[in-house]
Amino acid sequence: MIKIPVKEGESIERALKRLKRKTDSTGIIKEVRRRKEFLKPSVLRRQQLIKARYVEQLRREANE
Repeated sequence: MIKIPVKEGESIERALKRLKRKTDSTGIIKEVRRRKEFLKPSVLRRQQLIKARYVEQLRREANE
């Protein structure tokens, strides 16, 4: 659990900004979204292969 102590005289907006940065750096939101639904390992591998092909295609086009 992430705790963000609000310092005396600090605005709530500033504390929320620190909270957002901390959650982004730890990857909590990404992990929650990933666990939202179960993906079979075969489906996960297929998605990774499709993404890898797409990225490789972009790199080839950039080099041309």
